[in-house]
Amino acid sequence: MSRTELAEAVNGYLWETRGRRYDLDGHAVARYERGAVRWPSAHYREAFRAVLGVDTDADLGFRPTRRGSTAAAPDEVLLTRVNCDAAVDLDLGVGPAEFLARTRVETPVPTCIGWIDVEHVRSATRAVAMSENLFGGGLSCEAAAAQLGWAGNLLEARADDDVRRAILEAVGNLSGVVAFSAFDIADYDAADRYFRFALWCASRSGSWSLRASTLADMARKAAYVGDLDGAISLIEFAQVRADRVSATARAMMGSVRARLLALVDRHEEARDDVRRADACFAARVPGDDPPWLCYYDEAEHQGSTGKAMIPVAKKTNTPDLAAPRLAAAVQLQDAHYPRSRAFSRIRLAALTMAVGDPREAATIGRQALVDAAPLRSQRLVNELHGFARLAEQRTDIDDVAELRRDIAALTPPLT
Repeated sequence: MSRTELAEAVNGYLWETRGRRYDLDGHAVARYERGAVRWPSAHYREAFRAVLGVDTDADLGFRPTRRGSTAAAPDEVLLTRVNCDAAVDLDLGVGPAEFLARTRVETPVPTCIGWIDVEHVRSATRAVAMSENLFGGGLSCEAAAAQLGWAGNLLEARADDDVRRAILEAVGNLSGVVAFSAFDIADYDAADRYFRFALWCASRSGSWSLRASTLADMARKAAYVGDLDGAISLIEFAQVRADRVSATARAMMGSVRARLLALVDRHEEARDDVRRADACFAARVPGDDPPWLCYYDEAEHQGSTGKAMIPVAKKTNTPDLAAPRLAAAVQLQDAHYPRSRAFSRIRLAALTMAVGDPREAATIGRQALVDAAPLRSQRLVNELHGFARLAEQRTDIDDVAELRRDIAALTPPLT
């Protein structure tokens, strides 16, 4: 039983045996479990024994305490002392992480939900997504997963059909954000699980747009870990029934597919996809877009299509195919998307190093390193190390050599 279910069973026993209503709740049960209350009232102890099928209070972990005793129990983890200037000294008894891991808050889950609950999930998703964009997945993933764990309980509550579809879509969107946060910190197994759950929500809610966006993110992740064939299958699966999604979504999917085709040397097809993506983006109506596409603005489109054209630009020694788009992305990204700006700057530096002026590339790369410093993103770290490997042949230039040393001092790259 959950804490709430146990509390309800205790209240039910007391109603049947005493004819009185009691209001024990999950929070009280949590206090008993932690030892904050060691000796509940006699009627509660009796009810716990009956419900849990034990003979003695000791079997439940309850111990009588002497009134007025000041001796701390051996398992007490918090000791508070107040001195003359009212400062509080906290001795946790264990490390902060372990102390907090032992401390839980059980938020009640409604049995029937409405539109206010849908908006709560949407609001939580906006907050998590903003944090992830500002600071990277390393400072957002665990908190987002906890939010999702609670929001998932709402899917089992009673709801009208419209609310049911909306809550499935909202929870699926939150799961997609959690998945991308896990991807950003290189926890690929967790990312896969959360992506699959987002797809399940999209299917149950009938949301073609959420399905398309989730599959596109899955394609990005598959390509990142080297599964290009799988990535192409995923993005083409996402484009099924593209008539059901907005022009912005079609532009986003087109830029992802263009990148994948360029990586497998299907360059002309990649160029065609970029042209189609540009046309879709020009025709977009932002008011038609769902919440999960709010990130795909002019800066993101320029960065995504510029990234798509990098393999073609390198192969043909034509940096202008990608560099102006990447530079535009750097200029257009606002303060809410520092990670995206850092990615675009690193890619511009790498392209310039490969088919341009290495000194200019070092200048751009230096600024990218500054941009990336406050962010907790393993993908960014990997991208910087990739740039450093590319620059290895030009260490005869002092600025390049110094930048490579500074990048080498970062967290090691992960695959």
